[in-house]
Amino acid sequence: MSALPTSPDSDALNSRPEARFEALTLAQLDAVLAVEQRAYTHPWTRGNFTDAMASGYQAQLLMADDHLLGYFVAMMGVEEVHLLNLTVNPDYQRQGWARVLLDALALWSRGRSAQWLWLEVRASNQRAQDIYLTHGFHRVGERKRYYPAEHGQREDAVVMSLAL
Repeated sequence: MSALPTSPDSDALNSRPEARFEALTLAQLDAVLAVEQRAYTHPWTRGNFTDAMASGYQAQLLMADDHLLGYFVAMMGVEEVHLLNLTVNPDYQRQGWARVLLDALALWSRGRSAQWLWLEVRASNQRAQDIYLTHGFHRVGERKRYYPAEHGQREDAVVMSLAL
């Protein structure tokens, strides 16, 4: 599957590389971990990714040539999919790739007859919340002290869902 982010500016669209999705494998895990380290103050560990892969979760990379643009990890449930991790490489942020990842996730989810997409996002991550809201997600709750934060503190999560 290949994809291009949509943009009203055709010149910008033509300057973007064509992208493709690939399943995450152990051979690509070092590249994913390098992006994860750059993108987050509390990144997923190698163990988080290998456990997700061993559990059969959907783990897809968005690639352009040999460049890792981003990835997502999602878990299928009963008539729902839970997005566990969606990351755009910091070198490619603000170019529409998060939308491409979310579209691919929704397509995959619908193909498995899921009725809902669910996720948690840090309360402080307004940029990600805005992307999810623009994509049609709704805030449906919060989880107090869900995420680890600086200096041993904890941060709330905003729970969001999207009807498919």
